[in-house]
Amino acid sequence: MNEKIPDPSPKVGNTSGAPSANAVTSPKRNTAFPWFPVVTLALVAAGIAAVQWRPELERNLRAWATAALALLGTVTLLIWFLASSRFRARTRLVGLAIVILSGLALKGALRVDGTINGTGLPRLVWRGSHSDATPPTASPAETVQKPVHAAALPGLEDSAQFLGSDRAGVLPIARFSPNWTTQAPRELWRRPIGLGWSSFAVVGGQAWTQEQVGDDERVICINVATGQTVWSHSERTRFSEWQGGDGPRATPTVRDGRVYAMGGTGILLCLDAATGRLVWRRSVLEENGLSNLIWGTSSSPLIVDGLTVITGGRGSGAVLYAYRSADGSPAWKSGDGDASYASPILATLAGRRMILSNNATSLTAHDPTTGRILFNHAWGGSKWPKASQPVVLPGDRVFVSGGYGMGCQIIQVKTGEAGSDSATGTLKTETAWKGITMKTQFNSPGLRNGYLYGLDDGLLACVDASNGRRIWKDGRFGSGQTLIVGDTVVVQNENGTVHACAASPDGFRELGQIAALSSKTWNQPSVAGRYLLVRNDREAVCWELPAAGR
Repeated sequence: MNEKIPDPSPKVGNTSGAPSANAVTSPKRNTAFPWFPVVTLALVAAGIAAVQWRPELERNLRAWATAALALLGTVTLLIWFLASSRFRARTRLVGLAIVILSGLALKGALRVDGTINGTGLPRLVWRGSHSDATPPTASPAETVQKPVHAAALPGLEDSAQFLGSDRAGVLPIARFSPNWTTQAPRELWRRPIGLGWSSFAVVGGQAWTQEQVGDDERVICINVATGQTVWSHSERTRFSEWQGGDGPRATPTVRDGRVYAMGGTGILLCLDAATGRLVWRRSVLEENGLSNLIWGTSSSPLIVDGLTVITGGRGSGAVLYAYRSADGSPAWKSGDGDASYASPILATLAGRRMILSNNATSLTAHDPTTGRILFNHAWGGSKWPKASQPVVLPGDRVFVSGGYGMGCQIIQVKTGEAGSDSATGTLKTETAWKGITMKTQFNSPGLRNGYLYGLDDGLLACVDASNGRRIWKDGRFGSGQTLIVGDTVVVQNENGTVHACAASPDGFRELGQIAALSSKTWNQPSVAGRYLLVRNDREAVCWELPAAGR
C-alpha cells in the first residue's frame, strides 16, 4: 500500500500562480475614469453658462442662481468624495476633517459686511477690518451756525424734493453743459457723511439729507457753498438690515420754510428749515400698529393742499397716511395691505387730480382731500420690493415697473360706467401693455419727448412710451440711479461714478463722466441748476458743472 506522506518542510515559494491562503493582499484602488466628478463639473458649468446667457434674466436672479449651482456642485462632489471607493477610509476622514476645520476657521475669521452690490449677495470681509458701516463723521464741534448766501453760487436753483418738482425724475431745462470731457466739472467740496440712502433736497443755498451716526438718526442741513453742517436734528433710533444696510432711506422735502423727513423706522418729522427746531413728530408705524418693511420705511413726504402724505408699513393698517402740515394732526388714512418702497406722487388722470401710490401688490389712486380710493389696479406681488416711481404718460396712462421678475406695465385709466359723475365717481383701469423691456430695481425711469429712459437691469434703456417697445439699451451701471435733465440722462453708477448720457432714441451715447465716489452708491443724484450733489453711505460731494452754451 503506497501512501503519500505530506512533506512537512515549508514551501519557499508558490510556483502554481494561485494566491496562497495565508497571503496578505492590499486593497485594489479603483483606477477607472472618474466619470461622476467630471460629469458633475460639466453639468454645473453648463448650468452656469445657460444662466449667464439668458439676456432677460435679471442680474440679481442670475447671481443667486450661479451661486446656488456652484454650491450644489461643491456639495455633490464632497458627498462623492466621502462615499467613493477610490480613496482609502483614512483619506476620506482626513478630507472631511479638513473641510470642517476650514469651514470653522473661515466662520471665525470672516464676517458679513452688507452686500457686494444690488444683487444681494453677501460681502465677506475679515473680522477686525474696517467696516463701511462705520464711516468717519463730522464731530458736533464742527457744526456751524451761520447764514448761507446763495448768491455765492451762480446758477444755483432749488430742488426741493425727491426726483424734482413733480417727482417725475425730469428737469425740463439743463443749466449745464454735459460735455464733461472738454469742460471738466469742478469739485467744490467733499465731506464724510453717515450711513443711509437718502438724497439731497436743495433750497436757497442749503441742502438737507438724512444720515445714521451710531444710534442717532439725523436730519442735517448743509451749506451748499462750503459743505459745512449748518444744523442737525437727532432721533435716538436706528434701522438695521444686513442686505440693505443701516440708516434712513428717504429724501427730505422742503416747503414754506419747513423740512419734512421720514426715517427708516417710521418716524415722521417736521423741522424748521433755518434752525432745525422740531415743529412736530409722528411715529407712524407705532401709532398705527404696523410692522416695518423688510428694508425700512422709504417714503419721501409729499406735501399737497396743506397735508403731509407718506406711505405706511406692513400689517392691517392703511397704505397711505395724511397729516396736517401745520401741526401734524392726522387728516386721513386710506387703502389696505402692505406698502412698498416708492413714494406717493400727485397726478391728474381722466380729468381727476389724485395721489398715486405704488404698493406691495397694487397701484392705487386716492383723492387728495379725503383719501378716498379712486382706483386699485393689482400688479406685481408682495414677495419682492417695488422701489420705482409710477410715471404718468400722455393719454391718461401710467407706466409702472419693477425688478425681480415683475417687469413693467402700461395702465390705461378711464372714467367709470356711462352716466356716472366723472368728477366724483371711481375710475376704471386696464392693462394696455405689459412686458420686460424695463426691469427697474432701485431706479425710477423718466419720460422725455415720448421715450422712457431708465436702468433696465443695470443697463441704460430707451423705451417707446406709446407701446412699451425697447429701442436700445447699453452701458453697465448696476443698481444705480437716473435723472433726466434737458436732453441729458445723468446716471449715478452703483460704483460711484456719475455719467452724462444723451437722452435720444438714436442710440446710447456717453458725453462725459465724473469719478465722484468710489464705493457702493444707491442714492439718487440731485441737480440744483449747475450744481450736482451726490452721496452714498460714506461721503458726500458737490460739483459745479460747466455752464450751458459754453
